Amino acid sequence: MTSTQILERAQKGEAEALKELFSGFEKPLKSYLYRLHTNRHDTEDFYHNTFLKVFDKIDTFKGDATQFKSWVFSIATSISLNHLNREKKWAVSAQDDCRDDLQDNDAAKAGPFFGRVMQQPDVQFDIKEHIDFCFTCISKTLPIKQQLTLLLKEIYAFKVQEIAEIIKATIGQVKHHLLDARQTMTNIYDKRCALVNKNGACHQCSELQGICNPKSDVQQELMKVKLVRESELQNADKLFDLRTELINQIDPLNNNGTDLHDGLMQHLKMVNNLNHQAAPDDQTD
Repeated sequence: MTSTQILERAQKGEAEALKELFSGFEKPLKSYLYRLHTNRHDTEDFYHNTFLKVFDKIDTFKGDATQFKSWVFSIATSISLNHLNREKKWAVSAQDDCRDDLQDNDAAKAGPFFGRVMQQPDVQFDIKEHIDFCFTCISKTLPIKQQLTLLLKEIYAFKVQEIAEIIKATIGQVKHHLLDARQTMTNIYDKRCALVNKNGACHQCSELQGICNPKSDVQQELMKVKLVRESELQNADKLFDLRTELINQIDPLNNNGTDLHDGLMQHLKMVNNLNHQAAPDDQTD
């Protein structure tokens, strides 16, 4: 049965047909929602709510099967924005703040995290996955429309016209959001990422590698990453493209380091919410 025929069945109210359509992009949709909400449980809730909303509104969909995915992403984005616009914007220092909090001498703070996540026997760390983790953290510092545009274009390969429809913006606004987002991300990486820029402030990759994989050779692991091998040969813009190329191959919800990173995300969000107050318009740009 063709995708067009399945869509027609779904539009007649067949839930199983809609489930079949969703299965074709379940992984990218869930990973998109995770990168927005940074919580596995919330991701499942938003995915389920998106399905229900699509099921309720599918009779209003006027496109063909090739346009259905972007329509679903637009609904998922709209539902997410209702929540994200109420959140505090992440500070550029959020990862540092999380690290400092976990290294605090107060065992009441660090103990629960290390006991729950870091010392589980199946916790694993992979530097390539951590690049994805950092990308998500840094993208959360952007105004929300920039973050959406960046993810949809660079990670999920939507066309500019599709992104305009998904985030309800003009093509010119999408191009502007993308340019600003890339520039901001590139500047933050240049000042912080010790993986590539040896003057960067963040050494989290090496630290976590040492904690989770104490017998491994950190430098050997770093050299396995194409990004590191080419870091001294490329400009900042090209390095950004190399990062997104690597991230495109990673599913943040289904990897060796998923448990570790989700635990870090939860702690990072908690510390950020305690330490930083968002300005009223931060999330609506």
